[in-house]
Amino acid sequence: MSKITAVENITLDGVMQAPGGADEDTRDGFRYGGWAHRYHDSVQARAMGEHMSTHHGGLLFGRRTYEDFYGFWPHQTDNPFTEVLNKAEKFVASRTLTEPLPWQNSTLLGDDVVGAVSTLEQDLVVLGSGNLMQTLMRHDLVDEYLLLIHPIVVGGGHRLFDGVDLGDLRLIDSVTTTTGVVIATYQRG
Repeated sequence: MSKITAVENITLDGVMQAPGGADEDTRDGFRYGGWAHRYHDSVQARAMGEHMSTHHGGLLFGRRTYEDFYGFWPHQTDNPFTEVLNKAEKFVASRTLTEPLPWQNSTLLGDDVVGAVSTLEQDLVVLGSGNLMQTLMRHDLVDEYLLLIHPIVVGGGHRLFDGVDLGDLRLIDSVTTTTGVVIATYQRG
């Protein structure tokens, strides 16, 4: 089986919901969407660029995150991440989408996401995708966590590690940005 790395923006209190925009995910009345933007800086851009340049596998998305990314990234013309995301092989976990998927190099996984992911023979990066992450973590499929921990507490919202007992994780790298974001990479203990 491939190595799975989760790349997640979270708040100090573990919330991963809607880092990108106000209307990104308002489920359960969440009103703090877009909390991550004000913390972007050149250190974060460089660290994430280095991560993307060393990853040579596919991307794994839940439906909501796939649709959010597809609605934005293919239309960006002045961003170095656009070409990487467009060219990457993308695997999508969804019970409601049907093929063909609109974003190039996208494959819909079947109803048995755990089984489908277990048979993929390339390293994968999961971006966001909270519901999918819960499933992957419950089945002990995530090998590494690259967490962008933002210095903000929002008090409520969907948390990355809700109801999941991972045990010990081992810190293998960390970088602190000029805005106080800690980019920490953990492997399973």
